[in-house]
Amino acid sequence: MKKITVLGGGTGTFVVLSCLKKYPLDLGVIVTMMDSGGSTGRLRDQLGVLPPGDLRQCLVALSEAPILWRKLFLYRFESGDLAGHNFGNVFLSALEKVSKNYQEVIESASFVLKIKGQVIPVTFNKTNMCVKYKNGNVVKGEGNIDKNYQEKSKIVRATLEPQVEANPQALKRIFNSDYIIIGPGDIYTSIIPVLLVRGIKKALQESKAKIIYILNLMTKSGQTTGYKASDHLQDIVTYLGRTPNYIVANNGKIPVNILKWYLQHEENVVENDLTDKKIKIIIGDFIEKNGFTKTKSDVLFRSILRHDQKKLAEALVKIILC
Repeated sequence: MKKITVLGGGTGTFVVLSCLKKYPLDLGVIVTMMDSGGSTGRLRDQLGVLPPGDLRQCLVALSEAPILWRKLFLYRFESGDLAGHNFGNVFLSALEKVSKNYQEVIESASFVLKIKGQVIPVTFNKTNMCVKYKNGNVVKGEGNIDKNYQEKSKIVRATLEPQVEANPQALKRIFNSDYIIIGPGDIYTSIIPVLLVRGIKKALQESKAKIIYILNLMTKSGQTTGYKASDHLQDIVTYLGRTPNYIVANNGKIPVNILKWYLQHEENVVENDLTDKKIKIIIGDFIEKNGFTKTKSDVLFRSILRHDQKKLAEALVKIILC
């Protein structure tokens, strides 16, 4: 059975895990642990816990538990003292308080949700994402970077503060993988944080696994303003330390109403200008036509466009199982 490992966090990783779960694959995910926005940020600040948000999404994506459990872990409170909090985040934070270590948290949550695969935090140490822009501005904290929509300057350096060691299980998973999937997701708040953890880049460089990079559908204000596909790739290669073997890029038409929403937020379609013949580029229509609707309790600025799970799965499985 092919061992497939996804790197990242957020909704992009959720989509990839969800679409591959039904196939005969040894599926795992190495999850970013730098989230500091929304419900996760509040729990980090108030309880001193590790960020649960991205872990929760990955656990739910791989869950084969009854639908009630999956609904609970995705449920967000709309009023009262818990307004804005996600039940799954609160559950994982409470579990951390009664467990002897965080590995026990993962094992307990995996048992409750009956997950198919492995969910591996990239690190068990507390740290924050930091970026420096070309104009000299420095922003600390994943939540603050994510909210820095108005920034037009290019990010020139990304670091972790403090630097932290990789979870040994993450390194082992990378070495033993047949394929590693990166993206889609905000590259400076979901993907690069994983690559910055000490030991991860070296493991990826030494691993014999083939790397599949799923290109984002749209640019991200404050992170990839004005980026084309080649700009995304260049930033990924810088922190990854090697060039992906495959790139999955969309050429499907985005519905006009969704496109208008993005243009209002000064975000644009990622233009595919890739010309490197050493990389196998898989091009197709990967658009989820219905878009994504937020709940009233979700106050964070979030993308409303997603990759279609079925279309993406077909493209990935064609690479992996052929």
